[in-house]
This record gives sequence, C-alpha cells and structure tokens, in this order.
Amino acid sequence: MNIRISTSLAAIAAVLVCPPLSTVALAKSAPAAAQQADQDPETSPDPVQSEDDINEIVVYGARLIGRVDAPQPPILELDQEDIAAYGAGSIAELIEALGPQVSSGRGRGSSGQPVILVNGVRIGSFRELRSYPPEAIERTEIYSEEVAQSFGYSPDQRVVNIILKDKYSSRELELEYGQPFDGGYSTQQVEGTYLRIDGPSRLNVNVEWDNSSSLTEGERGVEQSIGSHPIIATDPDPANFRSLVSDSAGVEATVNWNTALGDSGNQLSLNGTYERNDSLSLQGLDSVVLEDPSGNTALRSFNPADPLAVDRRTNSYSIGSTFNAGFEGWQVTGTLDGTYSDTRSRTQLSLDTTALMDAALAGDLALDADLGEFAEAGFDETQSESWSLSALATARGSVIELPAGDVQMTLDAGYDWNAIESIDTRNPGVLTDLSRNQFSTGVNVSIPITSRDYEFGGAIGDVTLNLNGGIDELSDFGTLFDWSAGLTWGVFDGITLSATYIARDSAPTLSQLGSPEIVTPNVATFDIANNETVLATVITGGNPDLPAQSQNDWKLGLNWELPFIDRGSFQIEYFNNHSENVTDGFPVLTSAIEAAFPDRIERDTNGQLTQLDQRFVTFAEQDVERLRFGLNLNGQFGGGEEATGGRQGRGGGDAASAGRQGGDQSGRPAGARDPERLAAMRAQFCESEPDALLAQFNAALRAEANGEAAPTGPDGEPLSIPGRMLQRLTGEDGKIDPERFATMRERICSSDPAQLARGPGERAPGAGAQARGDRQGGGGQRGGGGRGLARLSGGSDGPPTGRWFLNVQYELELENSVLIAPGIDRLDLLEGDALSGGGQPRHSINWRSGVFYDGYGLLLFARYTGESNIAGSGLPGSTDLMFHNYATVNIRSFIDLGKRDKLVAAAPFFENTRIGFDIDNIFDTRQRVTDSNGDTPLRYQPFLIDPTGRSFEIEFRKLF
Repeated sequence: MNIRISTSLAAIAAVLVCPPLSTVALAKSAPAAAQQADQDPETSPDPVQSEDDINEIVVYGARLIGRVDAPQPPILELDQEDIAAYGAGSIAELIEALGPQVSSGRGRGSSGQPVILVNGVRIGSFRELRSYPPEAIERTEIYSEEVAQSFGYSPDQRVVNIILKDKYSSRELELEYGQPFDGGYSTQQVEGTYLRIDGPSRLNVNVEWDNSSSLTEGERGVEQSIGSHPIIATDPDPANFRSLVSDSAGVEATVNWNTALGDSGNQLSLNGTYERNDSLSLQGLDSVVLEDPSGNTALRSFNPADPLAVDRRTNSYSIGSTFNAGFEGWQVTGTLDGTYSDTRSRTQLSLDTTALMDAALAGDLALDADLGEFAEAGFDETQSESWSLSALATARGSVIELPAGDVQMTLDAGYDWNAIESIDTRNPGVLTDLSRNQFSTGVNVSIPITSRDYEFGGAIGDVTLNLNGGIDELSDFGTLFDWSAGLTWGVFDGITLSATYIARDSAPTLSQLGSPEIVTPNVATFDIANNETVLATVITGGNPDLPAQSQNDWKLGLNWELPFIDRGSFQIEYFNNHSENVTDGFPVLTSAIEAAFPDRIERDTNGQLTQLDQRFVTFAEQDVERLRFGLNLNGQFGGGEEATGGRQGRGGGDAASAGRQGGDQSGRPAGARDPERLAAMRAQFCESEPDALLAQFNAALRAEANGEAAPTGPDGEPLSIPGRMLQRLTGEDGKIDPERFATMRERICSSDPAQLARGPGERAPGAGAQARGDRQGGGGQRGGGGRGLARLSGGSDGPPTGRWFLNVQYELELENSVLIAPGIDRLDLLEGDALSGGGQPRHSINWRSGVFYDGYGLLLFARYTGESNIAGSGLPGSTDLMFHNYATVNIRSFIDLGKRDKLVAAAPFFENTRIGFDIDNIFDTRQRVTDSNGDTPLRYQPFLIDPTGRSFEIEFRKLF
C-alpha cells in the first residue's frame, strides 16, 4: 500500500474550526492510472507509468471541469439541448420541471428538495443561482442521495450538479398571466434578470413581482357548512365572504456576485435577497343570537363590509456567501447563510356577545339594530421574528492510495444559530423567546475495495465502501449522533447496486417548538364521528414539549444504464424507515385520534365539534416501507448523419464509436502502439521547457472544457499526450498538478525508449486492459465535452435536430403504520387509518415527457394517485370515507420565435423571444371523496379540494 497524505489533519482541522465565508468548487481529478500489468513486483506501483497510458493512441476529451467525482453513476444527465427541451425560464423552473427525478424517496429532508451544487461544489444557498436562465448551463447531473454525504449533507436529498458555461451574458424579461377556465381570479408575474458569466466572475441581478386576486366560495357555488347558528333569509350569503384563493402579492429582489481572488484559483461569492409576501383570506361572517326579555330570539350578522378575515405580511432578509480554495491538495469550501424574517398576522375577532346581551337587557339595543354600533370586535394579532445563521466548512481530498484507488475523505465542521420571538394578544405580557446554538462535525470516507480500472479484484466489479459519522451538540437538546454505512457495487458496466444504512437523531425545529399560537375561526372541518362538516375554531402553532426524534433507515438501490438507448437508465429503490418520537402536525380527526388526544378537541352539549387544537404532536413510532421504480429515456431525431454520428456513446463522440469496435479512428486494434506518436510524446516531455509544457497542458484542459481546438505544444507541434493521461495529471483545482507532472516527466525521460515502443505481444497478456479500453471507448468520459455535442449545439448547417425525453416514476407503498403511544392500537395508514387530510394511497405514478424540434416544444406531465380510505368508528352516526383514484394531466407548449427567420427579418425584436402556452389539469379532474352512503361530505366538495381546476397560463420571454 502506497500512503500519500496530502496535508496534515491538524492543518485541515484549523481550516474547519475557522470556516471561510463560502465556496465555489473546481473539478476533482480523475483517479490515478492503473498499475502496469507486467511491472516488476518489487517496484512500487506507478500511477502514471501505465503501458496503456503511454501507448494509447485515441485522444479522449478531458473530463468536463465541474463534474462530480463519485462511485455512483448519475441517475440522469442533461446537456444543453436536453435542458432546452424543458422550456424552463430559470434554473428554479428547471428543477420544478424535473419533479420526482430530483426528489428523494426516503421520506426525509427538506420536503424532498435536492442538494444543489455549482460546478461540482456546494453553495451557500439555492438563492445564488435559482434565477439564472437555463441557457447559462453547460450540463446538469443528478445523483442519488448517497452522494450528498461527500459534500457535508445528510443522505436524505438527491444531488443536482449545475455546470455553468465559461462565457455567457444575457438580460431577460419574462411576463406571465394565468387564470382558470372557469374564471373567478387570475395570476400575474413580471420578472427581470441580468446575468454575466466571465470564467470565475459572475454577476446576477433579479427582480420579481407576482400577484393573485381572490376567489370566494360564492363564485364556485360551494354549499356552506354548519355554523354555530342557523342562517336567516335576511343575512347575506356567507359563501361570498369565504376565500378559496387568498388575495396575495409578493416581491423579491436578489443580487449574486462571484469573483476569483487573484491568481490563486480561490473564489468568493456573495448573495443578498429581500422578499415580501402579503395575503388576505376571508373566513366568513360573524353572527350572534340575542334574546330579548320576552324570550324572543333573533339572529344578527356582523357588518358585511367588515367580515372575519386573516391578514398576513412577511418580510425576509437573507445574505449568503461561498468561499472556495485549494489547500495542499484538498478542496476546502466554506459557506455562510443568514436570514431574518418578521411575520405579522391579524385575525378579526368575533363580537363580544356578553356586551351585546347586556345592552339588549338594558333596553339599549333593538333586535334590528346594527350590532357594530354597540360592540367593537377588534383583532387578535400575533407577531413573530426569526433569525437563522449557518456556517459550514468542508474539506475534500484523497488521503491514502489503495490498490483499488484513492481513499476519498470529507471533513466538515459547522455552527448553526436559530432564534424565534413571538407575542400574541391572546396571551398578553407573555413573550415566547427560544434560541438554539448547534455545533456539528463529521467525517465521510469513501474506500475503494476493488476496481476494474486498477485491475485489482476487477473480476467482481467495482466495489466502494462509504462510511459517515457525525456529532451535533445542541444547546437545548444536548448531544445527538448520526452514522451511516453504504456499499456501492458496479457489477458490470452500466449496472450498479447500492446498499445504505442510516442511523441518526434529529431535534424538532424552533418553529415546531415555538411558533406563535394562532386562532382561526370558521374553518370548515369534517367530523367523521358525526359524519358532518362544521365551522370550527382551529388553533395552530408550536409545542414546546416535543422530544428529539430517532431515525433508522435502510435503502437498497439498482441503477441500470440501458444499453439499447443513449443515456437511458432504469432505477429500483427500496426504502425502509423506522422512527421513534416522531414530530408531526396534528392528524386528521378520526375516532382513534380523538381517543389519543382528548384534550385537543372541544364539543358542545350536543356533541358538535366547536374547537380543534392542531398544534404539533409526537407519535411514539412510525414504520414505512416503499418501492420506487424510475425510467429515464431520451434521444434525438432528424439532423442528418453528422448529428447522429456525434451522439455515439455517452459523450465520447466518434472516438467512442471507434473504441467500441476495438480500434481507434485509424483502424488500429485497441491497445496497439504508435511508435511515432510515442516518440513525439517523449520528445515533448524531455526536450521542452517544463514550465512552458505545463502551461500548454493547462491550456489543453481549458480548450477541451470549452469545446475549442486543442493548442499546440511549445515546439509548435500538436500535443501528443493521451487524453486519459492528461486527466490523471489533473489536480483538485481542475489544473495540471505540478507534482504529478514532474513525476511523469521524470519517469518518461528516464525510461528506455525501446520499452515505450514495445508491442502488445511483448507484455503479459491480460483481459483487464482490453476491457478497460473497450469500457472507456464505449462510454467516453461520462458526458465530458464530446465533439459530437458541439455539432448538435449549432455547429452544423444541416437540418434541425429534434430531442425527446420520457421520465416515469412509480411508487408502491408496502407499509405505513404509526404507534401513537404505548398501549394504543397501532394505526395502519394503508388500511383505513390516517394522519393527513386524506388516506395513504398504495400506488402513485409520475409521468413527464416532451419533444423539442426546431424551436417548437411540447411537454406532457401527468400524475396518478391511487385510491385510499379512512375508516370510521363503526358507531351510529359515524362513516367511512373513500378517496377515489384520479389522474391529472398538464400540457406545456412553447415556440422560439427567434428560429422563425422570416419573422425575425420582418421584426428583429423577436430575436431570442419565446412564447409559451400551458394548460394545467386539462381534463378538469378532481379527486372524488364519498362517505359510506356514496355521498360527498361538504368538507370534500370538489371546489374545496381544488378551486382552480383546468387553467391556462401565457408566458412571454425575451432575452436581450
């Protein structure tokens, strides 16, 4: 074993304890070369002096700078043309369009949102690039959850790596208008974006405004639920004073700046964002019953001009930064992100019936009087402020060289501070003040066990062991631990198996602990015990008594890169999650839930539900098992022979095709030696000035990454170094490592020229080298700057090339059960019990497909949700609920007017202009919910489930 410690752990620890502001990553180098097959066993393995390297005659493109170096292959890769086929207006829209392909099936994490990397390294916040136009992307890679650990994240989110173009500039204006086909309300959005990318320097400014008008239940004919009192004919219709869609508006402004720091290769990015959101929701009309001294009663409604309403405003201020630096062979990344938010909520109170009754008894109030003149309802107001600050430093590098490759290590250390303060008028003088300090540290180690490329145990494939451990010290919960172990097995080319076990402790968030208590009146709530929908008072907010949660998860996965279609893949994933002390929102009110939480429900003397406390609760245990199947297909059509020829392999271009046939472009057998080429390579290494040759090698890397022609050597002749050897000289910063370069130069120049020219028949035979040549030729360097892609992106004057894609994901829920507390029967969410507002379906399918040709795009997104049910108590008056299966289909279409030559010639304004037209829920489908009698409860009326239904949106987008 050859130990190569790049730097002292003490030095790395010092960097982690004092984390920089943030980081933008450069590329990691390719693994060291395989050991020489017939090397003297007493000689130390030489990672750069491989006969295959020296004699390889096909020059493959260097790996695209910014790619992720991981044992797991990408689940999905998108080049520029693939991205254009989605018709997205920003990177945020692209991530949304990818949908389940970028979300985790583990059921943990931030609502399934992925980890976002830029050029192969983590960033402080997605705010840094969410407004970038997709045209700025060179390539996008999507990886499984296990890859997140090597960047300091927990393995509950998929990884999306965005590789940006080296040069790009645009100014963008986007206008959107949408509304339901049934009318009633509309949405509007205006967005302006500026972006300039000049190598490591980037500047982005984005301003966005959006607005939505309101929609009431009266406009959709919603039948009203039972209130506290009957409605008399003289009262206005309360449906006109209840919101289905709130009146809302928001504005966002953000600035992102990235720059290189001198000539060191270090990079710094800064981000600042302001957001404001306002919403107004109507909760109906207030009503009271007054009784005069004679015993007569009459109902009076509050002034319709001032209905019950909830008015909210949130202001948010965020800053973030990323610093990236190379440190003695390690890639060190520091991120800093901070946010301050203030939220104010005003809920109009009901009339003071006591004061009104006193006035009536005193004879001061006539039954037909305006009640607002005698009692001021007032407002219940809550105010909350929250602060968050997160700093994290990670260091990634190689620490030990094993026979199967380098051991990769990631060290991380971080600090998080969160605080929340809230007050409300229901508890005057009481200030909720919570804060948390959290220190964390962790290590992730990726250990190659066997490798076909290194000809060590390659008969069983490529096996990598991944170990991860972390400690979190929380000021309010003490010490929490997490660890995981995973195994990745590349059985054959294109088939990868993985297994991961995760054990971790997690604390509830401060919002779950200390969000202000908000009381909302007149909320339509279904009472399954009485089979009725009532208008109840609902309480929401935090719960300070929540404990820490324990999680133990298994994940087994298979990834198959389909051999019969370019870049097609199929995945199978199995998830098994076990949790204890689970924090969750208050579940749907069933008989079992009411029995478990009797203090959360209030009923009147008639048994009618009047109040429901929905603050967070804790369940003793939850067990979930599911299977997820994913199919990703994409391809091209048209464009002639030149376009299709360039798509051979996975980014390898024509060279890839030659490699699969066992030969190079000249027709030589794979592994054959070219004495003239070898002599030229030796002459360049040994006769050229080392510094000049080193500079030319770096220029070759940059040219390959940008799709440019390779430069010549110092002697004016083309560079003769094989592409794979050039990769193995590449350091952590994406440049040629001087030490590796010096070692290779010394070995080549001190070797016997006759040995370099030795033919394949004069070496020990071995299928490993031949297999490796076929493997690299057939696939190229995955997605790495193939010349064929350059032809597809506009280098050919032939007919246009069309693109198509199909992504399907199917989920099968095998088990989902909850134990509320010891001594209570376990709830089976697949067999009639429930936590959420609906049952848990066993089956769900997501379908995403599209076609793009000559500036025209058509996409079809569909989702199927299987049936489920919630069982009643079986007592008189109770009912079962059946949630029927349903499917929704959305269509997105767009046309690039800039590709219509005649139109642009007549009106140059339409250059770089796109118009889109979308239809959501094209069949106007809503889930159908019925009770035991086959009737639909009022709470589950179709328009209450989905008030929008079929809708359209028109988009105008212009790049300047």
